[in-house]
Amino acid sequence: MVDRTYRWLLVTLAVVGLGADLGSKYGVFRWLYKDGNFAHGVGNEYDVVPGWFKLIAQFDREVAVADDGFGDLRTWSTNGDPVMPRVNHGALFGLGQSRKGLANGFFAVVSVAAALAILVWGTRPHTARERGLMAALGLILGGTVGNLYDRLVFGGVRDFLYFYKIEWPVFNVADCCLVVGAALLLVQAVLVSPPAETPPATGETVTPVPVPESPKV
Repeated sequence: MVDRTYRWLLVTLAVVGLGADLGSKYGVFRWLYKDGNFAHGVGNEYDVVPGWFKLIAQFDREVAVADDGFGDLRTWSTNGDPVMPRVNHGALFGLGQSRKGLANGFFAVVSVAAALAILVWGTRPHTARERGLMAALGLILGGTVGNLYDRLVFGGVRDFLYFYKIEWPVFNVADCCLVVGAALLLVQAVLVSPPAETPPATGETVTPVPVPESPKV
């Protein structure tokens, strides 16, 4: 009997998480571009829940745009004046933000290592049989690759979700995938028992031993 695996769940959640992250980043920054002709939003922010939560897209005209082939992916322009989104060079909650290039390169290397580790971990037969674990790894992989894309293309991570009522650090969909995936991983480690190992089949058949009949009287 073939063991059920959940590798498809890892791949599906990674692709959905990555698509949601990159799509939301592009859509929000394009929509709230302050010099663009858009129907909604005021300036470069939009209140979703007034007094609590808003979308915010900041741009930096002082950052020089390098001609490295990524220009059309990361800039918006008015009258030929290109601008780039303002990015977080550090990690979650702005960790390492002050060191900019050094921090961005360091966390990019960490992201590559984490993505490779997840792919290797997810291919193990024992891991693939655990649905919760594969879901957690899929979310973490999607969030990791989403922020890695930003680090390689933009030199930092685009953040736009802001709970300003409590002054929560600005974050993005990839961060949500990472936090939810890490929480699922913790629950899986603490509360869920791993499935029992299935003994390998030997291919040998057992021949039943006939029971001698009792002599008739």
